[in-house]
Amino acid sequence: MAFKERVFSGVQPTGNLHLGNYLGAITKFVALQDTYDCIYCVVDLHAITVWQDPVELKRTIREVTAAFIASGIDPKKQIIFNQSQVAEHAELAWIFNCVARLGWLNRMTQFKEKAGKDRENASVGLYAYPNLMAADILVYRATHVPVGEDQKQHLELARDISQKFNFDFAKSIASHGFDEAFFPQPEPLIQGPATRVMSLRDGSKKMSKSEPSDYSRINLTDDADTIAQKVRKAKTDPEALPSEEEGLKPRPEADNLVGIYAALNGTTKADVLREFGGAQFSSFKMALVDLSVAKLGPIGAEMKKLVQDHDYIDSILADGSKRASVIAGETMKAVKDIVGFVRS
Repeated sequence: MAFKERVFSGVQPTGNLHLGNYLGAITKFVALQDTYDCIYCVVDLHAITVWQDPVELKRTIREVTAAFIASGIDPKKQIIFNQSQVAEHAELAWIFNCVARLGWLNRMTQFKEKAGKDRENASVGLYAYPNLMAADILVYRATHVPVGEDQKQHLELARDISQKFNFDFAKSIASHGFDEAFFPQPEPLIQGPATRVMSLRDGSKKMSKSEPSDYSRINLTDDADTIAQKVRKAKTDPEALPSEEEGLKPRPEADNLVGIYAALNGTTKADVLREFGGAQFSSFKMALVDLSVAKLGPIGAEMKKLVQDHDYIDSILADGSKRASVIAGETMKAVKDIVGFVRS
């Protein structure tokens, strides 16, 4: 069955959007809108798998929306919305709870990492949220999902759920006029040289808002002076930059900074090393400061302006939710018929 090509992805509104979020996700969103119909979601239902302060959650939902717009996503051409305003996400997630197998969820490594040793005290939502992620994608019958390496396992689960639903209800799907399959097998889109941005203080750890030191990350709302200071203080080693990518393998901090430069400049690590190979980090960091400030400064300034205008941000989310609901509603009508529910 030929499915209309459509991209879906989401970002959690958990505060302090940083360079890793920007390079690993948001820049990809901007690029994809030139070639796909795109649906970009602020996944606030996922956020509450761990407790969130209600006042802070409202702020961060608006902040992520502002980041989408400030980075170049056009809310008139693409759909930007927050997940909780489209009830079909949760509705389809329950059906997928009944399709997915317990053993599949038990293999999800992110639950083990996030729950830690006290798994008995973790929320059911944290355990089952990969099923909601599958529903997020498949309620729009999306064919492509931009993901980082750490999300590939969840996309594989979405593919497994899609396949099992199509198999379990094959006769009903056919009787309702669908050829072979109702849900697509969504494909991952992994692009660019810096899909996984690491901490500026430790090249072996992913850049994260939860790391205690603010110098471990560049926040999208940092001003030019703060960006410059963080880049200058980023951990390096005493050796000059290598001329070949192979030389970066045993040097995680060097590899991270070269990857950041490449991603911000729209080039490759090899291109960066052709220009800076043999140079000391002091001169490379000066160039990285200039590039980072030029690329991120305008985004941060626009974000700060947008988040002050609640009415505008909320209108974008309301309009996007209405448009998303049209697509999701059609999917759920068909799913209810396929599963055998009676609906008016």
